[in-house]
Amino acid sequence: MTATTIASTPVRQSQLRPAIAELQPHLVEWRRHLHAQPELAFQEYLTAEFISRKLKKWGIEHQTGIAKTGIVAIIDSGVPGPVLGIRADMDALPIQEENQASYRSQNPGKMHACGHDGHTTIALATAFYLSQNRHSFKGIVKIIFQPAEEGPGGAKPMIEAGVLKNPDVDAMIGLHLWNVLPLGTVGVRSGALMAATEGFRCTIFGKGGHGAMPHQTVDSILIASQIVTSLQTIVARNVSPLDSAVVTVGEFHAGTAVNVIADTAKIGGTVRYFNPALRDMLPQRLEQIISGICSSHGAKYDLNYWRLYPPVVNDAKMADLVRSVAETVVETPAGIVPECQTMGGEDMSFFLEEVPGCYFFLGSANLSMNLAYPHHHPRFDFDETALGMGVEIFVRCVEKFCI
Repeated sequence: MTATTIASTPVRQSQLRPAIAELQPHLVEWRRHLHAQPELAFQEYLTAEFISRKLKKWGIEHQTGIAKTGIVAIIDSGVPGPVLGIRADMDALPIQEENQASYRSQNPGKMHACGHDGHTTIALATAFYLSQNRHSFKGIVKIIFQPAEEGPGGAKPMIEAGVLKNPDVDAMIGLHLWNVLPLGTVGVRSGALMAATEGFRCTIFGKGGHGAMPHQTVDSILIASQIVTSLQTIVARNVSPLDSAVVTVGEFHAGTAVNVIADTAKIGGTVRYFNPALRDMLPQRLEQIISGICSSHGAKYDLNYWRLYPPVVNDAKMADLVRSVAETVVETPAGIVPECQTMGGEDMSFFLEEVPGCYFFLGSANLSMNLAYPHHHPRFDFDETALGMGVEIFVRCVEKFCI
């Protein structure tokens, strides 16, 4: 099903408890404040200050300055029980916003174009509600406000700083507002939800010369072109048809004149997959193809391959928990979308490698309000009704897990 088809589904009314429904004006206010002041990775100082100021006002214990700008809030019920972590990312993107809303970005070249302002708002409101209703659960809830999801990644340095310890987190949940799905739906599944995110850049070293005398050269553009084409055989012929993977070349730079054969060519791209078993095979085959083609033409190469995020893999029991809760908040069965995988990446994956958990999508598109632009688009925005729904789902997950 295409994004456009899904987003055209009629908007559904969610089931919110009165105390959370009453927070909706505050959710909109907080989200719009954050949206107007976007900050890039590891620069979320004003965002962190805003969060900390609210937590202090509400008397919520928290630690700041983790991995530069990260925050961990602790809501202790006072009764022994499990520890549940809730994660929200805070960073924006280097995009010039084209929306004309009153709350549009006031920072040139920076924009909350992926919904992280909404994620932060939902987590902040969840902290407030739980702090006012500690009798409704047992144990402890850790709310992790994480920097730099868009890259280079803030989850791993926060984990290394010990955010999953003292007390040890038993499980994690998190959500992503998702304009691929309409308001009133939740995308949740066990197993792989989002793909591993890896990248490469390669320089081909040939021998330049006159375009009219190709026999005197080693044509780097021809070689690079063959590599681009041959890399597509990795998914077509080396990955099982039952698995999903992507090898995309997104950069190709070469040449300075129409009558000159370039001595170097540069290509770069991204590699995505769900199955962790493909982790080693994909870069190995990529280099084998590059090496073989270069060798056959008498060229050399320099390859830089890096891994950004592993795949986001949900624990089956935690996915069942989120699904059972979501079914009480949105209309079912149409409100639950089980097959909602994407080749997009997310560093929530690092948390889910450490503890069992579930990351899920909360539908936020509303075509009738022209709020269905895709993520990372300069006109991205979402239906703010989703904010209260996110709080309700988080709170119900706490109440069901922390018993």
